[in-house]
Formats: sequence, structure tokens, C-alpha cells
Amino acid sequence: MSDIFEGLRAAFWLIFTLDADLIEISLRSLYVTTSAVLIASFIGLPLGCWLALRRFRYRRTVIAILNALMGLPPVVVGLIVYLLLSRSGPFGVFGLLFTPTAMIIAQVIILTPLIASIAHQAIRDLWAEYHDLLISLNTSRFQRMGTLLWDGRRALLTASLAGFGRGIGEVGAIMIVGGNIDHVTRVLTTAIALETGKGDFALALGLGFVLIFLAIVVNLAIHRVSGTEVRGRW
Repeated sequence: MSDIFEGLRAAFWLIFTLDADLIEISLRSLYVTTSAVLIASFIGLPLGCWLALRRFRYRRTVIAILNALMGLPPVVVGLIVYLLLSRSGPFGVFGLLFTPTAMIIAQVIILTPLIASIAHQAIRDLWAEYHDLLISLNTSRFQRMGTLLWDGRRALLTASLAGFGRGIGEVGAIMIVGGNIDHVTRVLTTAIALETGKGDFALALGLGFVLIFLAIVVNLAIHRVSGTEVRGRW
């Protein structure tokens, strides 16, 4: 229990004093995760909508594979991205390994199946409700997708928030492709792993509490801006 209270004290002290390293690491964590979520949402939301509307051969197989990819082991994703971006890899010429860009790429691969799968479930239910109306209006496929994406935006926001929740706590792939380099690629999760390895459990707990606090604040802010769960919309 003493370690927990010491971690709380360390967290409040770091926040109260606006510790420069904490601010830098926190901003980098938010930058990497937010960038990855935006890119993954840009890919995953239309993909999930398209799978809900489109009928084609082996569609069930594609959906099953997409659902299976939700459980991608992050360390395996990190290893694959590492091999692709290393000097001997096909994209090594770009020099992206051990940079925030490499971390974003790894997170996009991890988050896209999750966001697409949740979006598919939400849009499938919405399509069952809107099917007859949109067909009777003789709308095009793109018009149907646009309508469903807009009307289902709150459910789709939940998909993106789920992606953010997973991304902000990611450590395996981030550690492999980022290298946990101080002032370059160190984020909250890798800093926690480092401090735990050094035996500084109080600081590790403090950083952990800061990580939880950031995740809660970002989720509350998005819900506030989007107007979800307001009175009369329960």
C-alpha cells in the first residue's frame, strides 16, 4: 500500500510542478496515439461501413478475419514493422525506425481492425433500420455510406474512443519500433516500463496514474464536444 500512496504523491507532485519531462512525454504520448487513431478511423470507419453494405463472395470470411485481427499481438506487429523499416528492409531508405512516425505506423496497424470491426457492427444494425428507406430513394452506394456514417456518428465515435483506449496503453510494439529514446520516442508506457525495470516503483506508479488521468480527460472531452449522453439522449 505504501508504494501506491507514494505513487499518488509522486503523480500529484509531477503534475503540480509541471515537470518538464512529464509534459514532454505526455504530449508525445497524445501526439502518437491521437495521430494513429485519426488515421485508423479514416481507414477503419469507411471499411466497416462498406462491409456492412456490400455483399460479395467470401464476405463472411473477410469479416471473420477482420474480427480475428482485433487480437493482433502488439509485439508481433512491432517486429513486422521493425523488419520493414530497418536498414535491410524495403522501407529502410526512409529512415523511419526509432521515430514517432514508426510508432504511429505500428499503432495504425493495431487499431484499424478494432475500429473497423466495431464500426461494422454499428453500421450493420443501422443499415437494417434504414435499408428500405434508402433503397426506395434510389440512393447510390456512396450516398448510403455517407448517410449511415453521419447518422451513426455517435456509435462510430465509440469505436474511435475504443481505439484510443487501446493505443494510449500500448507498450510492446512502441518499445520495439520506437526504442524508448529519451527526448525522441519515450512515451508514458515505455517510461513506466523503464522505471519499473530500474526499481523506481513510486515514479512508475506516478506515471501510471498520469496515463490513466490523460485517458479519462481525453474521453470526457470528446464526449463533451460531441454531445453524447446529454439529458434526453440516454
